[in-house]
Amino acid sequence: MSKPMTVEDVNARFEEFMTKCGKLHPDAAADIRRAYETARAAHDGQLRRSGDPYIMHPEAVAEIAFEIGLDARSIEAALLHDVIEDTSMTYADVAGGFGEDVALLVDGVTKLTRVQYTYKEDEQMENLRKMFLAMAKDIRVILIKICDRLHNMRTAEAWSEPKRREKALETMEIYAPLAHRLGMSRVKWELEDIALRCLDPIGYKEIVDVITDRESHYNDFLEHVTSVIQARLGENGIKAEIHGRIKHVYSVYRKMYNQNKSLDEIYDLYAIRIIVDEVVDCYNVLGIVHDLYKPMPGRFKDYISTPKPNMYQSLHTTVIGREGIPFEVQIRTWEMHHTAEYGIAAHWKYKDGVTESKENFDEKLEWVRNLLETQEDTDSDEFLSMLKIDMFADEVFVFTPKGDVISLPAGATPIDFAYSIHSAVGNRMTGAKVNGRIVGYDYVLKSGDIVEVLTSKVARGPSRGWLELAKTNEARNKIRQWFKKMARDENIAEGRARFEEHMKRLDIDLSLLSDDVMPQILKRMSFNSADEMYAAIGYGGITVMRAVNRVRDELTRMGKLGAKPAEQPVVGTPDTPALPNKKVTKRSENGVVVEGVDNCLVKFARCCTPVPGDDIIGFVTRGYGVSVHRKDCRNAEDLSREAGRMVKVYWEQTPDERYVTGLELSARDRANLLVDVMTALTALKVTVVSINARVLGDGYDAVNLVVQIADTNELKTIMTKLGNIQGVVQVTRKGYEH
Repeated sequence: MSKPMTVEDVNARFEEFMTKCGKLHPDAAADIRRAYETARAAHDGQLRRSGDPYIMHPEAVAEIAFEIGLDARSIEAALLHDVIEDTSMTYADVAGGFGEDVALLVDGVTKLTRVQYTYKEDEQMENLRKMFLAMAKDIRVILIKICDRLHNMRTAEAWSEPKRREKALETMEIYAPLAHRLGMSRVKWELEDIALRCLDPIGYKEIVDVITDRESHYNDFLEHVTSVIQARLGENGIKAEIHGRIKHVYSVYRKMYNQNKSLDEIYDLYAIRIIVDEVVDCYNVLGIVHDLYKPMPGRFKDYISTPKPNMYQSLHTTVIGREGIPFEVQIRTWEMHHTAEYGIAAHWKYKDGVTESKENFDEKLEWVRNLLETQEDTDSDEFLSMLKIDMFADEVFVFTPKGDVISLPAGATPIDFAYSIHSAVGNRMTGAKVNGRIVGYDYVLKSGDIVEVLTSKVARGPSRGWLELAKTNEARNKIRQWFKKMARDENIAEGRARFEEHMKRLDIDLSLLSDDVMPQILKRMSFNSADEMYAAIGYGGITVMRAVNRVRDELTRMGKLGAKPAEQPVVGTPDTPALPNKKVTKRSENGVVVEGVDNCLVKFARCCTPVPGDDIIGFVTRGYGVSVHRKDCRNAEDLSREAGRMVKVYWEQTPDERYVTGLELSARDRANLLVDVMTALTALKVTVVSINARVLGDGYDAVNLVVQIADTNELKTIMTKLGNIQGVVQVTRKGYEH
């Protein structure tokens, strides 16, 4: 670790900073200097973990804020961002000395500080909610917070290893994707690289060592390509600036890990960026590049005509260079480049001369308001998982019949599309057409699809099953809102039944929830009444398992819950299976509990291959134990006629257990289809028991798979990944033969 700085060192660095900052903000230079002097005095005597004087941190945060293009008031707030939290200064002190604008920014950053919660998920959700509230009021608050996190990560070696890993994981899961969603690619890359160095130092070092060893070769290649392109552009009278670079470390690491590839197998390890003055020049340059080098099929993307949701615009193409080496070319204007590097900060309109209208800028922050609306009726577990989909997932771009472009996260369905148009469209939807063909609600949309929503004039409302099919927070929230408003009595009945059923599964006596106990539990869960909790379970505002777990935890904390001895079952013969009079629930060896039977032989039906997350039912066979089926299995419907042989079964959490299930892909006949299927499964680290393909005719194939998985969540991920393979039309669950 380097020698700690002194206050004099920080003062000298601040003077260098003011030389640059004063030129860009001459009218505010005096205020910025005064903010520094105020912060230095307020933090006097305080040290960071590294031993550096504390003032070096706000000074460094202010430098980062300046680099990403924030306005003078933001720079002042960056210098003062810790004074309310860590010193005797108050909001009134900051407002009196620097104005309400700066005080609100400092207060906003201060309020993002952690608070204590009983459950980690609740703490994370509350911190994220604070961020989004702050963003909705003034986006500069979160930009300063990101600058603060970036400097903290730059000095992460001062933390203990557990603290460093915790902060790095939070950075990777929240701050880096948030920077990406705000279009701040330069900040995102640095956050990811530093976080990776903390989380996997060995993997990070391996990649850095390889890149360092081959640096001269890489530089020679990039210099040659750059000079060739520059000469050809000059011949055509196009003025351009060209830069060559190697992908940042985390990008390489992610591709190697996800795609199970070596460094030599990554196509876009090299990247050439060409920056021109006009949009028309972008397309002219593209033609010249494709004339010089052979483009790789399927590797061209036009983000100029169809910008990413984070405002990113550029042309991307991958071509083959000398010695057969592929490299990526990005072509953009200077305005696009500035937006790509600094994102939303490059478009902020205050007194610093940005010309963008307030209305256009507000449109770019609409997703923040959508997220705020979503969290109101969602429990923390689901909010955090859905947040990662809405904010951080890759996008697909689909079209309305009129040609309007709609951006949705990868894996989105027609349900997501309908609700992205309007809640009324989603509520009246009766079906959908994609590229002129009727598709199911579970169809996974692909970029370029033309989607038409079929509606009825009578608003019949969504199905509860749509909550499982919808991918976006927006769609799921609107579906919940419909059920919340239109079916309260039904929600209460549904929620009560599911709650009581799960309580019985856990062998918790419902009489424990007496009139003097239940109100205390409900208050801690932020519900005003039991009906309110049941309704939330019914419309999906909170999962039944989370509600039951919270109630169980509260009963345990209050000393109301104790272990009860299990009773022995009544055992029948194989020919005349008997169900016990008393219910005993013990875990079986494969993660399924048979109500009333201990250590029972359990077999999973091959006709429907149930996995954890499926609703299941048991059938007592003659001599072969209990056969477990999915409730929606046709064979289970036939077996249900013999009610005396049906038995209740349910899943118990078994994190290490793997289950076999079957899948069938319908796909257009093409070369390398099986190779692409296996590549996708390998990237997901899925164990494949068997795979075979057959020709269906009319240019279509069927691929049958048997795989090992943990639960339905993993199954959905696999089905989504397979559905995104070129030519795959449909992925369905199937049974499999012995």
